[in-house]
Amino acid sequence: MAPPAAFATLSVGARVPQGDVGQLSWNKPGLAQVPEFGSGATLSGLSSGAFLRDGASAALAASAAVAVALAAIGRQRRQRLGRASAILPRKAVITKVEELGWAEVDLKEEGIREQLEKALRRGGMSGKALVAGKKYPTRKEVMDKIPEDCFKKDTFKSMMYAASSVGQCALCAFLAWKFIPLTAAAWPLWTMYAVVQGTLATGMWVIAHECGHDAFCNEKWLQTAVGYVLHSIMLAPYQSWQRSHAIHHAKTNHLTQGETHVPKVGSKPRIWEKASKALGARTPVAIVRTAVRLFLGWPAYIFFGASGGPAYGRTSHVWPWKPFNQGEKELFPGRFKNKVLQADVGIIATLAALFFWGKALGWASVIAMYVGPLTISNAWLVLYTWLQHTDIDVPHFDNDAWDWGRGAFMTIDRPYGPVLDFIHHKIGSTHVAHHVNCTIPHYKALKATEALKKHFPDFYLYDPTPVPLALFRVVKNCFRVQRAPGPDGMHLFTSIA
Repeated sequence: MAPPAAFATLSVGARVPQGDVGQLSWNKPGLAQVPEFGSGATLSGLSSGAFLRDGASAALAASAAVAVALAAIGRQRRQRLGRASAILPRKAVITKVEELGWAEVDLKEEGIREQLEKALRRGGMSGKALVAGKKYPTRKEVMDKIPEDCFKKDTFKSMMYAASSVGQCALCAFLAWKFIPLTAAAWPLWTMYAVVQGTLATGMWVIAHECGHDAFCNEKWLQTAVGYVLHSIMLAPYQSWQRSHAIHHAKTNHLTQGETHVPKVGSKPRIWEKASKALGARTPVAIVRTAVRLFLGWPAYIFFGASGGPAYGRTSHVWPWKPFNQGEKELFPGRFKNKVLQADVGIIATLAALFFWGKALGWASVIAMYVGPLTISNAWLVLYTWLQHTDIDVPHFDNDAWDWGRGAFMTIDRPYGPVLDFIHHKIGSTHVAHHVNCTIPHYKALKATEALKKHFPDFYLYDPTPVPLALFRVVKNCFRVQRAPGPDGMHLFTSIA
């Protein structure tokens, strides 16, 4: 997902300033393209606050259940990874630090050998991303190996996938409205509905995401309309997200100019790390950190730029002026400020519709039918984005060491299983191909993934660790990075347990 910073010639004939890559996506020839923008008491008598308190209790109970489940299966982790490693090419399995090719003088630096040993032992990608001296392929070398057919968009097929995702959500909402009573006693059912509907709604989010990448269809007006409507009804600012997400693709795992889930750099312990040390246990802190990150991470990013790149300072996707957008580089320069306002129109329209809904049918119905599922969908979004580029054995790079190959291949495919792959259009299991070229439609991404596996086996990253365990590993260990010695310029996560 990451082209280099300075390209001015665009395939649509427009031009951008040197270094302004925020709206660039990449086509087969390697040219940049600018996507177009586009109890039994009824809940009506129950306070929304009471309903929210019950929902919060359910969420805490669910978090505790997840923690117990993770602890129960944690003992089986090494066996699972061992079986998964057996299916990889033998040369790809690295078990000793010496096999990573680091210079002995670098391994003698304080803590480096131990850090690498822990990453190899506890990570899931057999040390591929930690090998020193690797020459990453160029964009052209990679594009030449992807079948031409992978870049062809099918409007009818894309619309059918969009209709499928919308239809799933509509059916789920209808069944919930018809069969789940709006009573206080039914809050466990509404919690289950929120999980199911939020998971289904993430499929709609992914379709809009595809529109934002110019991967949906060749009809720009239709693509923009679909993306704008689907994102707006989920309170996602389409045009401003499109801009910042393009930067995320353009500078993946770049420590200053990257966007979303950019780790902090330095030797100073972070707040979660301090809490873990103070308690003498990481698991309780990890549970709280998971809940905070998944349920508050998306709104914190949209409104305040949390986890964004330091080069852009404090940012907001809904207001591109002071006190935001005052960093070394502007996240929304020039004409993009108007695009932010266009996105705001869709958000305001949705909020207005929710207001009239609440006035007509009661706010508890809005919370049960809309807010709950939206919270779950936002959590899925954070989980996917976080795990796609973050783990204890995946480095980040500063401006001196970063290049397109390192950015694109610091992306991880994970095993989400056939059900989630169907609902979420394989967004997590074919994400490496998506970062190599984000204009590939999702229904062609598996074919592109197979090509990457075949031609670039030493660079393609796949982690067979079950996703809940991978998440727990990241939450417990990935606090901050520090630059490791050596010419590769890797920044590695410290404080690995």
